[in-house]
Amino acid sequence: MKTVEIFTDGACSGNPGPGGYGVILRFNGHVKELSGGEHETTNNRMELTGVIKALSALKEPCRVILTTDSKYVVDSVTKGWVYGWRERGWVKSDKKPALNVDLWEQLLPLLERHDVTFNWVKGHAGHPENERCDALAVEQRDIHA
Repeated sequence: MKTVEIFTDGACSGNPGPGGYGVILRFNGHVKELSGGEHETTNNRMELTGVIKALSALKEPCRVILTTDSKYVVDSVTKGWVYGWRERGWVKSDKKPALNVDLWEQLLPLLERHDVTFNWVKGHAGHPENERCDALAVEQRDIHA
């Protein structure tokens, strides 16, 4: 199984407001960047979309080391929250509806297809790939403003 490094970030102006995501995929010395955005979205939606777009770009099941500054994405998956939400019909433990269900429903099959390890990094702290993903996301946010 190939090992791919993925870096993602999302950006949003207002919540909701215009937003963007940025992605770097790195495999065997090759680097690919992806980005996109929406006119009316939230930061968490852009964080999730970046991860979905990155994993969807992989043509075969891979071992993935995914680095993001989104605690929302990392904790929801690694702490198992999203699986509980799904089991309860997309209701959180506080009985409130889970947010971004449409995106979680896209992401969960991708997490089953790939062997993903999540790494959280502090945003805006000088991590080169995170900074590049942020620049891509901000560029898209501004295009969609």
